[in-house]
Amino acid sequence: MRIGIACSAGSYKGVFVHGVLTGLSELESQVDIYAASSSTAAAAAYAAAGDLPFLKGPEHWKRMYTGYVASNYDVSKAVLEAIPEYTERLLGTLFSPDAKRFAVAVSAVMTKEAEELTQGPGARRLGQQLVLATRKRDRSWADGNLQTRLFQSGFPTAAFKLTARNMNEVFYATTRMLHAWKTPAWIDGQPYLDASYTCMCPALELAEMGCTEIIAISSEVGPLYRDFFQSFEIPSGYLDARIHLIKPQSELAEIGVDYMKVSDEGLHIAYDLGLQAGKEFAKSHTITKAL
Repeated sequence: MRIGIACSAGSYKGVFVHGVLTGLSELESQVDIYAASSSTAAAAAYAAAGDLPFLKGPEHWKRMYTGYVASNYDVSKAVLEAIPEYTERLLGTLFSPDAKRFAVAVSAVMTKEAEELTQGPGARRLGQQLVLATRKRDRSWADGNLQTRLFQSGFPTAAFKLTARNMNEVFYATTRMLHAWKTPAWIDGQPYLDASYTCMCPALELAEMGCTEIIAISSEVGPLYRDFFQSFEIPSGYLDARIHLIKPQSELAEIGVDYMKVSDEGLHIAYDLGLQAGKEFAKSHTITKAL
């Protein structure tokens, strides 16, 4: 049996996902791979490295938000400045022989026209148009111009490898939403966008890689969708895998944690809710009996 944990995007709502990862720590020895999209990449990477306590739970998200406010709400600047601070330690842990396998989802820009739009002055306008497209669940632009790619560590034969050299680029690219992030994202000289445009949570990708038990962690109360456009709900089973969903029981925005605005108290509450949900899953869910 191969066990995978897939962490969904959600900006600052990812603090709930972080809490769940901490609560699932007693399953850590049985997990084969951690995977993440967008803002949860750091927490998932530290979990894969066996070093999640280093981030100190909600304190990591406080630091990120404080940097965002200090940058005069320039999210690109804040993220680019924060990444080296939390990836420095990963250079000595994530790529060690003792670390779990790890994968980060990113949306690759596949056409020259899309490259000019997404990496040039028209990016913000396109991003706003794509936000409007979510109301119609219209992912036609993404289908024609983007493709999910997983950058992986611990996979010698992976087509796209996460390395010490490109890690910072990957961690920035997986978060870059067009309507708000000013700075273009490139990995190894190729254009990329936030994972969410094609892969909100890499649960199906883990199934395609051979995982048979997948724990998908969402930051939303409703269905967990495959992408930003909510065009396809991630099912409870895919290929040979069972997909177990952990999600909040109430809207995180109601307790002070929204996509781009949070309170210190809300971060602590959301993290604790995730922590409790992870612990309850580890104690009572059938996946533990199968192990």
